[in-house]
Amino acid sequence: MVDVSDEAQRSPEPIYRNIETILRLEDAALRQRTWADKLADRIAEFTGTVWFVLLHLAWFGAWALINLRIVPISRPFDPYPFQLLCMIVSLEGVLLATFVLIKQNRIGYLSDRRAHLDLQINLLAEHEVTRVLRIAQEIAKGLGVPHAEAAGDLTQDTQVEDLVQALDRKLNEDP
Repeated sequence: MVDVSDEAQRSPEPIYRNIETILRLEDAALRQRTWADKLADRIAEFTGTVWFVLLHLAWFGAWALINLRIVPISRPFDPYPFQLLCMIVSLEGVLLATFVLIKQNRIGYLSDRRAHLDLQINLLAEHEVTRVLRIAQEIAKGLGVPHAEAAGDLTQDTQVEDLVQALDRKLNEDP
């Protein structure tokens, strides 16, 4: 598990608790990966490095030097136009793309999960704020504060379905 910084530990308790919770959830997600996910992650991470590029440049260079008889280390085994090399590289491309997609699918799932959690927290916060506004409005009325009903629509529950329909209509409008 990742340790939080001293600065985070000096933060107010809810912030520290939230940081620890998020780190614990991220760590649990990493530990729950299957062996295939771990393999795909390692391969995808390596393919995104300069070492991967350099390894391929060396491999292709050696292949060409040997098969063009520039360096007589061994007998040519794949004469120009290097059909065997093309087949191997094509197969490698398919496999690498698959490994990257496996990793991206897992990352997408985790991102969707975070977005869903964020939505749930936002909806809960909206609900709580609405309740607080109602209480404040009732207190203001009880104290005879002028314009006690100024919060108006803010004291009404937000209808998520209505918001989604309005959002869909707006997004589907032609500019």
